[in-house]
Amino acid sequence: MSSNKIKNNQALSFEAFKGEVLADYQLACESRHTSLIGRKEVLNGKAKFGIFGDGKELPQIALSKVFQNGDYRSGYYRDQTIALATGLNTIEQIFAQLYAHPSLDADPNTGGRMMNGHFASRLLDEKGQWKNQLDQKNFAADLSPTAAQMLKAVGLGLASKLYRQNNALNDNAIFSNKGNEIVFATIGDASTSEGIFWESVNAACVMEIPVIFNVWDDGYGISVPKKYQTAKSSISESLRGMQNDENGHGLDLYTVKGWDYAALCKTYIEAAEKCRKTHTPALIHVTEVTQPQGHSTSGSHERYKDDTRLQFEKDFDCIAKFSEWIVDNKIATIDELAAIDEAAKNRVNEAKNKAYSAFQDEIIALRKEAIQFINFVKEESSHQSEIDSIAKGLESLKAIIRKDIFKAVHQVLRLTKKEKINAWDNLHSWYHDVKRETSVNYSSNLYSESQWNALKLDHEAPNYEGSIEKAGFEIINAYFDAAFAKRKEMVAFGEDLGQIGDVNQGFAGLQQKYGIERIFDTGIREATIIGQGQGLSMRGFRPIAEIQYLDYLLYGLQPLSDDVATLQYRTKGGQKSPMIVRTRGHRLEGIWHSGSPMGMILGALRGMYVCVPRNLTQAAGMYETILRSDEPALVIEPLNGYRLKEQMPTNIGSYSIPLGKVECIQEGADITMVSYGSTLRICQEALPTIEEAGISVELIDAQTLIPFDLDQDIKKSVAKTNRLVIVDEDVPGGASAYILQQLIEEQDIYKLLDSKPVTLTAKAHRPAYSTDGDYFSKPNAEDIFDAVLAIIHEAKPNYY
Repeated sequence: MSSNKIKNNQALSFEAFKGEVLADYQLACESRHTSLIGRKEVLNGKAKFGIFGDGKELPQIALSKVFQNGDYRSGYYRDQTIALATGLNTIEQIFAQLYAHPSLDADPNTGGRMMNGHFASRLLDEKGQWKNQLDQKNFAADLSPTAAQMLKAVGLGLASKLYRQNNALNDNAIFSNKGNEIVFATIGDASTSEGIFWESVNAACVMEIPVIFNVWDDGYGISVPKKYQTAKSSISESLRGMQNDENGHGLDLYTVKGWDYAALCKTYIEAAEKCRKTHTPALIHVTEVTQPQGHSTSGSHERYKDDTRLQFEKDFDCIAKFSEWIVDNKIATIDELAAIDEAAKNRVNEAKNKAYSAFQDEIIALRKEAIQFINFVKEESSHQSEIDSIAKGLESLKAIIRKDIFKAVHQVLRLTKKEKINAWDNLHSWYHDVKRETSVNYSSNLYSESQWNALKLDHEAPNYEGSIEKAGFEIINAYFDAAFAKRKEMVAFGEDLGQIGDVNQGFAGLQQKYGIERIFDTGIREATIIGQGQGLSMRGFRPIAEIQYLDYLLYGLQPLSDDVATLQYRTKGGQKSPMIVRTRGHRLEGIWHSGSPMGMILGALRGMYVCVPRNLTQAAGMYETILRSDEPALVIEPLNGYRLKEQMPTNIGSYSIPLGKVECIQEGADITMVSYGSTLRICQEALPTIEEAGISVELIDAQTLIPFDLDQDIKKSVAKTNRLVIVDEDVPGGASAYILQQLIEEQDIYKLLDSKPVTLTAKAHRPAYSTDGDYFSKPNAEDIFDAVLAIIHEAKPNYY
């Protein structure tokens, strides 16, 4: 009953059935011993931290039986049995990740960058090109923030729906087989308390997408029992209102015990068959799950579980109950099962030893080199005893990490720096060479390293010959029209984006032209809008996910910061999410429609590009650049620019704006002024009065904040003017401080300044309502005039 063969109505002999059951038992034992032995490795100091999936082996085996090539899992750190059952990882690779072995051969999930239990398929080849997702079982890279994996599950499931609906995409045979793929989203019961879980389930039901939510319910959220977590102490009961109705709308709900092998297999076959066929989402609530070792290696569950619960953990352990079932059904004897368990334990120990040896061998070889160089220094030094002590201390370490070597070498270099020793230079060079090589293990792939990196692209400049004047919204609308015409994989969605063409008419008429499958509305749910974008982008689409106003990006900042921005980095180039987040912001009216939280965004979104165009012509060129690349980006359109007239380039849809390049709007000799976005227009408004005062301003548009001024053109400007003012509408110490850091530290402009640089920002509070509220809360033309005069005269602005 657990076999896919039975599902396909093929006869199965008792011997074949027995073989499958015992293979499942062996896998369960191997996974359990991986958890038990892995915990010991942490407690004996060989690994830093451990979190495992013990107690969840049977439901994960049942899930894996219906997990087909092309399907996706969006899960979290308890799913090691699925990783083993699907062949994503070997036991040795799971231990390599536990030791943080910085090698993709040893840990193909993350190259040692994430703690154990975080799995990720290699969706990209060595060149950054998409692999055929239909040839493998796909694991979207795991992340630890609770319930965060639910968000991209929505997008991954939506991809199947869109592939099924749009026949024009059926030739895209590396991402989908006509939408027949399921997404398995896994989550612990306590994490269903998170709002983003409910948002994701609601979105899946509204959109009717093939996602199966799998809830492993062990009764606790670390130490907090579920009566404090979930209404009615049951997530399936809490969700009854979303249950499928007679019209086929809603969620299929299944409840099954985590120790009931036969029922688990039956439930997963039934749920997967229906979900795959009808795209009806489902939730499988797996109850009475145990957690034999507690939450993690950080503590014991005996601190918060009473004797009754601890006894339940033993009596209803899924492997113990599986063993009873096997014996009761005369499939194997107790002795045969004991032999399987012992062989599994030996196999895990062997894999652990191999993984640890491979991890240590690289470091031991590095230590041998280091000690050799250290001894050369010792021979010429007057500090021989101290150096000898350092070398012997390093040699004596049984469990060694790279940090130990670098600290020892650095100590020797400091000790002998003032001695004129030839060997010191050799040790110093070795230290920096190895440090540079090692940094690749820990600091590469924050951005794409493929040929489609946005900074490597060629560009066509906008052509204004014969151009006509258009309102900003007409220009961006014309761009989106051209982009959709030439990219069938492009989709766009957001609040009010589809039917009415967005609140500022950037998509006006485009849903009617390109179809509701490509341009569509969403509910008011920013987190899952981001999740939709991420999941779609991982399955071959080029999505534009719209957040209506910049202020509301906060709702979607968590998945962007924790998942999208870190995806290439934490998989060491194994996965990517080339999505665009489109929003509009800066100056408008009211506390929640006029925000410019750029400093927060800059701190949270390293790994994405942040584009801040001053007008819609620039925005169109930036969209084109990003769509030609394979990287994610945030584009913040100027909210007060849609009705302003601009010259529309005649090559709209083909010209592109390079990222990381500033533009000099006006040349000058006395002071360099740097700004971006809507505030740049305020700077332009101030220029005539500043010029009347006899001051020549060089005005520079930053254009993008990540990356920032790659050619150091601002430095060239400051070399000419020797003065700098940064005008920004973020709070004090926000984006202007970031810009100043880039200029002072990265470009060394402090050497060129004749007076201190000044940042002119908004007030620390959010802008008050009304035109006067904006005027007195954010920089205005008069403030800019006063600031420039003060810098020029090196005095406070009290010259009236």
